[in-house]
Amino acid sequence: MLQTASWAALAAIHALPALAFFRPATITSLYGIDPASPVFLLMQHRAALFLGVFVLCCWSLFDPQPRKAASVLTAISMLAFLLLYLLGDSPRSLRTIALADLAGLPLLAYVTWKAFSQ
Repeated sequence: MLQTASWAALAAIHALPALAFFRPATITSLYGIDPASPVFLLMQHRAALFLGVFVLCCWSLFDPQPRKAASVLTAISMLAFLLLYLLGDSPRSLRTIALADLAGLPLLAYVTWKAFSQ
């Protein structure tokens, strides 16, 4: 039960950034990037990658088979962002995203431990 809830929470953390793939206006509201900016296309691509993380986390809710890969991919996504956020001169607008990833780390640690110990 805890494992399922943890995968659901990790999927939820990645749901809004993944939504930006289907609803590009989300990029502007989340990150303040103007649609005319050349960075906008990269952010749409980033949203597609988040969609992959989201789908893999959702898949892991129901099937133990992808859990090792899902935990590794989710860890890369979350830890890389947190590292870049901490090391860079990050804008205050990204603080909420960093806090969401930080809050998800204990869940990620738990599902990773479960995935690799079974």
